[in-house]
Amino acid sequence: MGNQRHREHGNNHGSLRKGRVISTAIHQRVQARIEPMVFPRGTAKIEEIMRSNLIEFTAQVEHYNSPSRVLDALDDAIAEDVSLMVLGAKRFGVNQRDRETLKVGENVFIHKSVPEGWWDAYFELSKKAYAPIIMMARHCLAPYTWTECLRIFEPVGIDRWAHELGLKYGMRDGLTCPVGARWVVVYWSRKVLSTTLSPQLRALLFMAANFAAIRLEQIVGPDPRRIPKEMTLTPRELSVLRLASNGHRTRRIAQLLELGEETVRSHIKKAQAKLGAKDRLHAVAEALRHQLIP
Repeated sequence: MGNQRHREHGNNHGSLRKGRVISTAIHQRVQARIEPMVFPRGTAKIEEIMRSNLIEFTAQVEHYNSPSRVLDALDDAIAEDVSLMVLGAKRFGVNQRDRETLKVGENVFIHKSVPEGWWDAYFELSKKAYAPIIMMARHCLAPYTWTECLRIFEPVGIDRWAHELGLKYGMRDGLTCPVGARWVVVYWSRKVLSTTLSPQLRALLFMAANFAAIRLEQIVGPDPRRIPKEMTLTPRELSVLRLASNGHRTRRIAQLLELGEETVRSHIKKAQAKLGAKDRLHAVAEALRHQLIP
């Protein structure tokens, strides 16, 4: 089944197995700097093994020559915690409309531990609404859990779709790891992580996600579709939108730009058409979303 552990990779991952470390020197140096937290008996042992495996993953990741092997090896590294698994990785486009160019195997990589049917449902629903978790990944530098994201945004209605879809497929929580506003690597879990994930383990999961993203970038190479066609807004149209974003009305914009009010309205209508916006407010939002205006 999709949500079971997958350890049938044979020798593809070198000697990365639970508790066994090849790069002893690297492991000892890192482990010496980590102060263990106090956990119930058994939990501390699991975390110790996961730490070793995650450190080993970073030492071995350059040897994996396909996206599936990278994600499989990362999943193996966290296999001691049976409730935590790799969800996958995504490379962002330049703007928010990169949903139109999403393609599994090219800029989206879904791990086989993900419950069957989740990605198809996620992809279809993402066409209708934004996911706050992914929106955060574009702008954050640190990892965060899905439950932390819920507490920050307090989403209601349609904005809860990603969370509710996860619950439907048994994905109670996850850890989203943004990498340089270009990649995001995600883990998923059957249990809430905010109170069970130690700061040390969270940091190592984030570190491993960074190494995974770097290797994925090397493997898949450049993606010309990541750079969209330029939106040919004129300097005057951009000026009008910029002033509108500051709360100025048509008359004030006309005064500031020394233009007629009808000319300002014309610029706004042309900008709306180019941005596919429904009205003036939508045009300003799209311009900000595509980083066309400050």
